[in-house]
Amino acid sequence: MLVLGIETSCDDTSLALVEDGRSVVASLVSSQIATHAPYGGVVPELAARDHLTALPGLLELLWKQSGRRLDDADAVAAVYGPGLLGSLLVGLALGKALALGAGKPFIGVNHLQAHLFANFIHTPELQFPFLGLVVSGGHTLLLDVPAAGQFRVLGRTIDDAAGEVLDKIARLAGLPFPGGRYVEQQALQGDPASVALPRPVARSNPLDFSFSGLKTAAALALGSGKHALPDLMASLQAAVIDCIATRVERALELTGRSQLAMAGGVTANRRLLAVLTERASARGARVFCPPPALCTDNAAMVASLAFFRLAQGQTSPLDLNAVAQLEPDVA
Repeated sequence: MLVLGIETSCDDTSLALVEDGRSVVASLVSSQIATHAPYGGVVPELAARDHLTALPGLLELLWKQSGRRLDDADAVAAVYGPGLLGSLLVGLALGKALALGAGKPFIGVNHLQAHLFANFIHTPELQFPFLGLVVSGGHTLLLDVPAAGQFRVLGRTIDDAAGEVLDKIARLAGLPFPGGRYVEQQALQGDPASVALPRPVARSNPLDFSFSGLKTAAALALGSGKHALPDLMASLQAAVIDCIATRVERALELTGRSQLAMAGGVTANRRLLAVLTERASARGARVFCPPPALCTDNAAMVASLAFFRLAQGQTSPLDLNAVAQLEPDVA
């Protein structure tokens, strides 16, 4: 089954054709980094405009590179939330229009759930059930995934997301946008034990994440001028990773899952992968993580999840609307 996926939830415009949820026929991503870099962050209105500009040419290129046509697709899928409302509307409108015009089933996809399904493209050994971890600029989330289409939230950020903290401190330090990768580069040269930074714990749920206190402490340490930048970035990265790893360990213990599937832009951090692999392995769990190109926003993950939903007979109505604050456990 061939599915056309569309991803426009934030600042990456992406289209992909995926066969049977696992085999990528073609995948294209148009980045908006150059648009938003002067502002130090994503400007929602500019993001939506760039999606509008990029999609027609990107769609034409997708057909050319794949040697396929819309008629060859069995279904069309697009992200409908969560994300920036204007950006979501652009991709959602295209997806519904293509599905209606070609008489194809349409599937609206939850962006957060789709991230986890990038693992099915990269590692066919992954099977249900598994523990899912999504770490990105806007979300830090633990999900139990007992079967396709079933998601149970175990823990989430109650304030700032992990990626937001890394990007914010990187921006304060004068590092380029997006900051996460540059924090990682600086950390390679620093001592992760050189700056004492807190590991906040949410009181309501031990599996919830809280990074606002860590962000404040790191900003104060940076402003003090007492620490070399590589040392501070190494300490910040270590604190973020420790907060995540501790909750993953607890979740593995509580659920008894033997597989951990990671996803989201921050999971491209190699140190995070190494630490989680070590700690999960000590508990008898195997860790799955897509390559960096599939960690960040992409349409292949959208098409993959849509395939599994189609296999269960699930489709979406053409009056489906975008939901900026869509809950992670809603299909």
